[in-house]
Amino acid sequence: MTSPTLLVDRHAAAGQLGRLALYRWWRRSVVGRVDHEAVLARVVEESGWSPRFAFMTMMSAGIAELGLLLSSPAVVIGAMLISPLMNPILGFGFSLALFDFRELRRSLKALAIGSALAIAFTALLVLASPLQAPTAEIVARTRPNLFDLAVALFAALAGTFAIIRGRGDTIVGVAIATALMPPLAVVGYGIATRNAPVGMGAFALFVTNFITIALSATVMARFYGFGHHLSRRQGWMQTLVLTLVFVAMAIPLGISLNRIGREALATSQTRSLLSDRFGADARVTQLDIDFTAQPIVVRAVVITPRRSMQKTSAIQAALAQALDRPVRLNLDQILLGAGADALAAQREELRQAGEATNTAAQRVTDLANGIALITGITPDAVTIDRDHHRAVAAAAPLPGASVATYRALERRAAEQSDDWDVAIVPPQGPLPEIAFADGADTLDALASDAVATSAWAAHRWNVSALTVPSLPAGTPPAAPNLSQRRALAIAALLRQQGITPQPAPAAGRQFALTPVAGGGR
Repeated sequence: MTSPTLLVDRHAAAGQLGRLALYRWWRRSVVGRVDHEAVLARVVEESGWSPRFAFMTMMSAGIAELGLLLSSPAVVIGAMLISPLMNPILGFGFSLALFDFRELRRSLKALAIGSALAIAFTALLVLASPLQAPTAEIVARTRPNLFDLAVALFAALAGTFAIIRGRGDTIVGVAIATALMPPLAVVGYGIATRNAPVGMGAFALFVTNFITIALSATVMARFYGFGHHLSRRQGWMQTLVLTLVFVAMAIPLGISLNRIGREALATSQTRSLLSDRFGADARVTQLDIDFTAQPIVVRAVVITPRRSMQKTSAIQAALAQALDRPVRLNLDQILLGAGADALAAQREELRQAGEATNTAAQRVTDLANGIALITGITPDAVTIDRDHHRAVAAAAPLPGASVATYRALERRAAEQSDDWDVAIVPPQGPLPEIAFADGADTLDALASDAVATSAWAAHRWNVSALTVPSLPAGTPPAAPNLSQRRALAIAALLRQQGITPQPAPAAGRQFALTPVAGGGR
């Protein structure tokens, strides 16, 4: 009879032989088919800093920014195609796999300088652009989610595989998928417009993509045998430092994953609660949660039998308790009939709901067409925010039109759009002159309207300051002269309009205000 100890020894030996066979297969079929020296040479060649890298980064950033401001996905994709940022990130990932401190610093330097150039260049473009209103393309890149993380992960794995196995043509598709440049362009937009939430959200998306790509590249490189070989120049201390860098990079990714996971859980809990409250005969057809709002906003559409109708306030309280945070619920209940004529009632309810939807869609179309007609642009160029009932259009230059003309056009459009907020961005041009009567130092109706028009244009151009001729710098003098008194009157009205007045040299009896360079919000 075989002893238990002998059986254990045999099982251990069999397991060891299995591991050895798997290791040999991995070395022969996976690692052995890779030309490690050629791959490393290619990664090192493309991951460093060079004038070509700087030029392509700036051109890609410029194209991305213009595509975002125009809300043109095709232009944004063009920017992704020529963006070189993927190369230093992959170089960073390979350097972690190899514990190559020199290559790590080289890749990080290229990435840091390239990112700084991209942000600075796009910020300058936004400051010089008359189009500064946030578009759907910009808003879409201000908050990373689970899908963004998954896209970065799969793209990084595909990109690393393409480099290791010599499938370089795949990198083009990977560059489009990872979308590293558009978030940096949005960071530049946020800095230029002084919109911290937009800039920080886009930077969080870029960092999430960067860390995911770098760590995925490290894992793939190790899997294909790009191992770590200690030398006299690479001691255990550097190995420890680089390992700590790896861990430090994983921390913000873990925080982002935790937030994404909590939001996904909250969405699942909300859907489950709505389904439980309305019953099996109801259906949640739409659910959207805005986690950035305070309190969070839940928008839901539920098709439910009339007998299962619920009070919105009761469900809102239940949601707040389930999510353990304040909630504002916007709930639309589409009620279905009951009884013998349930089918007819259901059809009538659905018909009315469809008519309401069609009416709302037609109203939006009519609004866009009307705004496009008076601003000289196409309806597709009108940005429509359905959630906040806001329409924004950058007007085309119209012959003989002044800034006051565009303000009047905006008023007309707003009067015809009921509860919609219409904003027309006028082309850059001179502001109206503010004239005073002889000897007067107060603003009459015409002068006040000219100041209000200047302030309106500054807001539409996203400018926070206007220069006022003859305005005293610092504390006003005890006995200001006539020009200074007029300038002080203009400055006071500008402050009431939320615009900062800045001093400028005297310009005679008439006052022409000008935007302050670099005075974007």
